[in-house]
Amino acid sequence: MDVTITGRGAGIPDRFEDYVEEKAAKVELLAPRALALEVKLCRHHETNGSSGDDRIELTLIGPGPIVRAEAGAGDKYAAFDIAYDKLVERIRQAKDRKKVHRGQRRPTSLREAAADGFSQVAVAAAPVDVIEKVTTGAIPVVDEEAGEEWSPVVIREKEFPAELMTAEDAVDRMELVGHDFFLFIDARTDKPSVVYRRKGWDYGVIKLDTEVAALVAR
Repeated sequence: MDVTITGRGAGIPDRFEDYVEEKAAKVELLAPRALALEVKLCRHHETNGSSGDDRIELTLIGPGPIVRAEAGAGDKYAAFDIAYDKLVERIRQAKDRKKVHRGQRRPTSLREAAADGFSQVAVAAAPVDVIEKVTTGAIPVVDEEAGEEWSPVVIREKEFPAELMTAEDAVDRMELVGHDFFLFIDARTDKPSVVYRRKGWDYGVIKLDTEVAALVAR
């Protein structure tokens, strides 16, 4: 498995490269068919009263779906460890879902799922820092005297090639990249669709009726 490390606004010392290579060897054991692991480091400098941090984005590329994970922390080693744990957990969850697809029964109640430590479902404890932020209501400090127009609304745009797949495959792909939804073209109906997380371990599917849209356009 090839490992590439790139940095934006930050240098890549030999010690960090060695650290990444050591961790990558463990990823290869979990995903032996993986072809490459891309590691991107971005340093955010202090702005608007908030402290800067290092952000790490990991992308595992192989013959199957891409697996991604990212995280930020006070230094690149801590950020890498957090992102690495997310990546490993998503690989393991994907393996568990394949076992379920092959006929293993899923737990039908919360008590049954908790009996074996939620090992058969994708449930993990929230990080301590996230719980503290939710409890205290902490939000980034904005310096209104900086003279820059500020808005809490941030809109980012991304464009991906459309893919035909089933809803089940779309759920797997969504979990691998760590998103709450996933856009795809339903292989059964040829309709643009989106899968999304609901409560517990349920998922939903929304489909777009393109025939109605065509009639309105006329």
